[in-house]
Amino acid sequence: MAGVFLLLFILGLLALRQNIIVILLASAAYVHLVWGDGYLEYLAEDIWISLDNAILLAIPMFLLAGSIMTRGSIARRLIDLAISVTKTIPGGLAVATILSCAIFAAISGSSPVTLLAVGTILYPALLENGYEKRFALGALTSGGTLGIIIPPSIPLILYGIVTENSIADLFIAGIIPGLMIAGVLAFYSYWKNRDMEPQKFDLGEFLVALKRGGWSAMLPVILLGGIYSGYFSATEAAAVALVYALFVEICIHRELKLIDFFHTAVDTAKLLGMLFPIIAVALSLKTILTIEEVPDNLALWITEVTSSKIAFLLAVNMLLLIVGCLFDVMSAILILAPLLMVPAAAYGVNPIHFGVIMVINLEIGFLTPPLGLNLIVAMTAFRENFVEICKAVLPFIALILGVLMVVTFVPQTALLFVD
Repeated sequence: MAGVFLLLFILGLLALRQNIIVILLASAAYVHLVWGDGYLEYLAEDIWISLDNAILLAIPMFLLAGSIMTRGSIARRLIDLAISVTKTIPGGLAVATILSCAIFAAISGSSPVTLLAVGTILYPALLENGYEKRFALGALTSGGTLGIIIPPSIPLILYGIVTENSIADLFIAGIIPGLMIAGVLAFYSYWKNRDMEPQKFDLGEFLVALKRGGWSAMLPVILLGGIYSGYFSATEAAAVALVYALFVEICIHRELKLIDFFHTAVDTAKLLGMLFPIIAVALSLKTILTIEEVPDNLALWITEVTSSKIAFLLAVNMLLLIVGCLFDVMSAILILAPLLMVPAAAYGVNPIHFGVIMVINLEIGFLTPPLGLNLIVAMTAFRENFVEICKAVLPFIALILGVLMVVTFVPQTALLFVD
């Protein structure tokens, strides 16, 4: 019963919009006092042990690589390449919007970064070419969320760390669901704008775009190919991404100056200064929860009150959709993943599959008020009314929900290429 109270306590603090570090510290103290021996100084020891993990190196390197590519010219080059390929179909620019988001998501690993990098270029282009403002807002705001499911994905890395699952397997499991979401959004973009006039294919323009954007487009191929083939781990992939980004921007594109790299490194360090204390406390909390068998007791209670695996998955989806409305994806994963993974395992849900389900749910949270991060970023970037942006993303939310249901109840969509 104490485990159930802990879960309700956490959800209550989330609903009250408390700072994540406050929630984690309060939860850790509660666990030590209720189940442990009451010595809160053990928290410091747990934090030190939790941070002594090489896989954590992947987070700063992926973040820094994404920031470097955002400050450089990779976004513009990838967008030009996507436009040159899709211009021959009706609504080609709309389809190029989704493809650009998908490609850049596979490079940056960040949803807001994807939205800003692609949106600042394509939003005025969509309006100038006669596309509806509401569609343009919805496509760019929703397409940006692909940054947290298509590998390399920081949320998938965090899930792998807190649940001790293979990050390489999580990356591979995220590919098909990510492509499914991108494909559904791209088809809707085509259907919605099917009356728009296509343009003739220009081989010369395509070759120029390929030459300019080819180096950038190769990065996700190198990363995923190396991880899937087993040639390097997720941490090594992060190092490859960072070195490759620097090489392309400095030696090939020659558009990243030393002062730009300095500012990028400082910004990334500031972000890590906020993120790593949260990760440390969350991992220390997971340690004491595991020792005291809290997840196991919670799993026992959940299996007693839910009638079947289907009922459990539906209940979890509802819970995560609500949490996604109230809190950011990082916080939700750090707090809930260790608690929910054990009940999921009790129902025979593969932990890799469950991680993908969790991230897609929280991806939708980027598009739902009151705290949808992409809604806030889009409101600022496009200078549009918050309510108007919320209306614009509604059809896209419905499409992503449809994909979520398929991924939830057809595990092969995530596990097809996972050993």
